[in-house]
Amino acid sequence: MQEDFLHFIWQHKKVNGVHLKTTQHEDLEIISVGQLNTNSGPDFFNAQAKIADQLWAGNVEIHVKSSDWFVHNHETDKAYDNVILHVVWEHDTEIFRKNNSIIPTLELKQYINEELLQNYNKLFSAKNKWINCETDFSDVQDFILSNWLERIYIERLERKSKTIETLLEASKSNWESVLFKMLTKNFGLKVNGDSFFSVANSIDFSIIRKQQTKPIALEALLFGQSGLLDQGIEEGYFLELKKEYLFLKQKFQLSNSQVLPIQFFRLRPQNFPTIRLSQLASLYNEEQHLFSKIIDTNTLEGFYKLLAATASEFWKTHYTFQKTSKLSQKRITKSFIDLLLINTIIPIKFSYAKSQNEDINETIIKLLQQIPSEKNSIVSAFNNLKNVSKSALQSQALLQLKSEYCDKSKCLHCAVGNALIIK
Repeated sequence: MQEDFLHFIWQHKKVNGVHLKTTQHEDLEIISVGQLNTNSGPDFFNAQAKIADQLWAGNVEIHVKSSDWFVHNHETDKAYDNVILHVVWEHDTEIFRKNNSIIPTLELKQYINEELLQNYNKLFSAKNKWINCETDFSDVQDFILSNWLERIYIERLERKSKTIETLLEASKSNWESVLFKMLTKNFGLKVNGDSFFSVANSIDFSIIRKQQTKPIALEALLFGQSGLLDQGIEEGYFLELKKEYLFLKQKFQLSNSQVLPIQFFRLRPQNFPTIRLSQLASLYNEEQHLFSKIIDTNTLEGFYKLLAATASEFWKTHYTFQKTSKLSQKRITKSFIDLLLINTIIPIKFSYAKSQNEDINETIIKLLQQIPSEKNSIVSAFNNLKNVSKSALQSQALLQLKSEYCDKSKCLHCAVGNALIIK
């Protein structure tokens, strides 16, 4: 038996029986279960109960056994002086107040529905399963699941906003700088994300702003700081970039000693760091006030138009500096913009709105519902249980569900788990 389950029973008012009795055989009527306390102190505040025709108002403490009161040293803690009811699974000893009066105790095990207990045991006795509710996930009503996924997606955004707040503090509240760092990281995708982020951290955004009108300078900065210009290549455009970079490096006293190595291995040519860095440079050259435009844009088509930059002329016939390729425009695709929206743009918009005390949750949800679902092993596994992920809203929420609830067996804090226990 877990104490969390007893909290669940109490909070959801799943105590059976019209005529409850304390362990002292006094009549008990629960008027209000109170408010769950997630900090130190009694488990529920401001509860109300009628015990032997006397109305009590105060706190409720919950334990598996009555003796846990002493195990946790509550008898010496003033925070527990106002406990009006001790709720336990098994009553094994009396608990006393400082004036030696007995604290009324409710023993739950005689008042719990057997089916509820069976559902709980089934959920938490799952072995060698991908998630605890694997066999019953498909039984959860669409309405419950849909509402829960929306809620935990916002929870995921809240978590991401913590990272943005840290970057914001380091940049002295420069939103443009934070956007640049996050965009650069996501242009690197999984393989080069950390490397690209280290490149962004090695260049003060004021330098980017000063060079925004000069495409060659932006590319030189990004390629140079990433170490891609350290090679001995005798090619015209490469030499032009290297000359520009050496000038900028000396002018702004740049160092790339902390930049992580850039990888080409196992990447499709369109995701080569050369192409992505050139596209990023073009984006910042074309959009002088990118942050404000992102905040003002709220439609998917608007973002497709705003972020559709193209790599510079040289890259039409190259993926690397050394080898020519078939002529093609290296434009940022809609699918790549979708990734930028999911991982950078929407978290930035959410965090900025939060800093301005604005609620844009509806706008964000509407936008995400238009973006196709991501494809990865976790989303596929959920879809095999129940076809649930139809948009990026659901796929992002499912990632949150798996990492923050399923993997941690927090079924009692999950709407899916709740539905399967109470069904």
